[in-house]
Amino acid sequence: MAEPENDDTSCQPGPLAGAAELHEPLLVVEKLDKGFRLNDGSTLLVLKDFSLTIRDIKDKPQIVSLLGPSGSGKTTALRIIAGLDEPTAGCVLLTEGAGKPPRPVRVGDVGVVFQRYPLFEDLNVFNNLIEPAVRSGMSRQAAKDKAAQLLDEFDMLKQGLAWPMQLSGGQRQRVAILQQLMQDRHFIILDEPFSGLDPVNIMNVIELLTRTANMHTLNSFIIITHDVTSALIISDHVFLLGRERDAKGQPIPGARVMKEYDLIAEGLAYHPEVEDLPRFSEIRKEIKLVEFPKL
Repeated sequence: MAEPENDDTSCQPGPLAGAAELHEPLLVVEKLDKGFRLNDGSTLLVLKDFSLTIRDIKDKPQIVSLLGPSGSGKTTALRIIAGLDEPTAGCVLLTEGAGKPPRPVRVGDVGVVFQRYPLFEDLNVFNNLIEPAVRSGMSRQAAKDKAAQLLDEFDMLKQGLAWPMQLSGGQRQRVAILQQLMQDRHFIILDEPFSGLDPVNIMNVIELLTRTANMHTLNSFIIITHDVTSALIISDHVFLLGRERDAKGQPIPGARVMKEYDLIAEGLAYHPEVEDLPRFSEIRKEIKLVEFPKL
């Protein structure tokens, strides 16, 4: 079984360039490497020089996507950004407000909605929201009040006393998202929220996440996905993950961010009919036919 290789996890936070600008950095991923030591003594390099910056968008819903095909390091990057795993080298820095120095991410700083939406099966929906919040330090009364407010916002008050086994897949997803909104976290990562869904349900999820981002503009949402179309519809920025190729066309170990698409600058972000725009089709075609085959 592979063991994580962790030779250097030092992270020396310092002033971030542009921190006083309008769009100050909120999260900086700086030159991450991640390797796993195999049983034969060799190292499997999953991430190499992986860097990205998420900047504040004033008074706007913020959804960014990490987009890449299978094997492009998305899950490994997710776990490091969320503070669940340590990198072999490099660091993830968070800022906590104007004038405050950045600091390394810690477990609990970033919420994660994993695939299949794991819930506490022995608790009803209401208590699935309350108990994790209480364990994190919120008073029980405050947790009850916030849970009721969120269930009302998401049209789920009728399901408050339902058990997880009684929920549809879409309802489970909403409860899993609400669990994260109960916490005082700026970033929430969603792992493959469109996976295995038909086109109608994909659009339902896009509408849900867009609505959530609009209601909770203090939160930034990071979507981990291989779905090109959905990423372009929902995001304001898309980071394309992949690996370089050698002279023979073989992938070189270690994924990184190969390209960033600023969909605000492209005039695509927040557009209600974005799929009808020629530039949307151009970028989607570029990613599917030109970029993805190279990754």
